[in-house]
Amino acid sequence: MSIERAIVEARRKPWGSRNLLPWSDIAASDDPIGELWFRRADTTSPESVLLLKLLFTTEPLSIQVHPDDIFARSIGLANGKTEAWYILSAVPDARVAIGLKRSLSSTELRTAISDGSIVDLVQWRPVRCGDAIFVPAGTIHAIGAGIVLAEIQQHSDATFRLFDYGRQRELHLENAVAAAKAAPAPRQSPSRRLNETRTALVTSAHFFLEQIDLAAGSVWTLDAQNEAWIVLIKGQGQMAAATMSAGQAVFLEADQLRIEVGPEGLRALLAYPGPHADSVALVEQYPDMPGHPRPKTQEVQTWSR
Repeated sequence: MSIERAIVEARRKPWGSRNLLPWSDIAASDDPIGELWFRRADTTSPESVLLLKLLFTTEPLSIQVHPDDIFARSIGLANGKTEAWYILSAVPDARVAIGLKRSLSSTELRTAISDGSIVDLVQWRPVRCGDAIFVPAGTIHAIGAGIVLAEIQQHSDATFRLFDYGRQRELHLENAVAAAKAAPAPRQSPSRRLNETRTALVTSAHFFLEQIDLAAGSVWTLDAQNEAWIVLIKGQGQMAAATMSAGQAVFLEADQLRIEVGPEGLRALLAYPGPHADSVALVEQYPDMPGHPRPKTQEVQTWSR
């Protein structure tokens, strides 16, 4: 059983930003920060199943692909990397690339990586604040400039670059060709309301990503059977013995987190391992006085995908 206010590890990237406000007050100095990784406060604890990050882009990221579990294990890695993004902010012309415009053979993909023409084959789409994008392992993808996003993923850093905009970093031609599904991305299932407070944004065998919206002044308990991450994206709340605000996160495992919502309400992202949504319960607490209803768990609608 564990409840921990997550610690933050800054990762410097050539495409990152020197201004992380309002999501973080970490000073970027001369080297831009591209990623903030949320870590368990107890460094002696086992590694979490999921990894939560915030990304800040002022330049496009590399065009890349992540392996699935089968290919990752064939090259000695513990698991692959399926991920999802939630757009926290985006400039008017911001965009991401998901999949290719057309299917390619392995030979065609190898040639496109070698001569750089892959940059013209990825399928770009505009994004705006509040969009959720699912990126299954094997999907060729990229993130454009001018975006702040939250990312939830399998706990892996396995990334194979296909194109890097002249940054002189290593490309990973053989692994990229072997790992990639060189085709248009499958159609993403739309978000779905689970109940009055919970909206399922992305559902997969590896994780669930939800948005939760809690009313001002309300009090809740979040009961997780296994591990869960909650990161605030709007408003404030008292949890884990601290006042939490946008850009801060809590990790819990087989425990119950009390959430006291601030005067402006609270919006957060909630992520936990799949494939079942009923492994996490969100329960509103009512005053213990005559005439008030007893605490009850809001029913969650379940479905198959």
